[in-house]
Amino acid sequence: MKTALRRSALTLALLAAATLPTIAAQRPSVRAIDAQHSKMTIYVDKQGLFSALADNHVIDAPITVGRYDPVSKSVELTIESARIQVLDQHYRDNVQKTMDAQVLEVSKYPTITFRSTSIDERDPKRWIVNGNLTLHGTTRAITLQVVPADASHFNGSTTIRQTEFGITPIKVMGGAVSVKDDVKVDFDIVLSP
Repeated sequence: MKTALRRSALTLALLAAATLPTIAAQRPSVRAIDAQHSKMTIYVDKQGLFSALADNHVIDAPITVGRYDPVSKSVELTIESARIQVLDQHYRDNVQKTMDAQVLEVSKYPTITFRSTSIDERDPKRWIVNGNLTLHGTTRAITLQVVPADASHFNGSTTIRQTEFGITPIKVMGGAVSVKDDVKVDFDIVLSP
């Protein structure tokens, strides 16, 4: 009896050992986001009575680290707040200081994260990615519109309302010029080979 049990256990072990590498080879692996070739850009627009005297701003938000898992259909990414940079030249240093100290509060909130909760791929040309964005110490659900260029390259956009994350849009001249509450975020994500 013991010998038969040992043979059965050994047979099962050998069968598992022979089958598992084949199963593993068929499953796509988790892919890292290529931070060097990926890009995230934030567009901040002005409003108000004297908005003609102010500038809109383009901001680079480099992705620090991220991953995409095609099996579980999930994506995660992290941005270091201190690496976010104002790209336009006009008043750049002043705008950067204000953004770091008053808007993002980078010393208090050093990272921004996104974790998907679902990826709807029913339309192969336009995915809907829902997830949780943690910004300025607040987590809110957001939706991304994603266009897959191919299996390793995705682009898209979303709009974020600053006040939903506890950020008060900057106002100057008694509110005659202010930053719009809604900011547009475009992204171009490349996966590592």
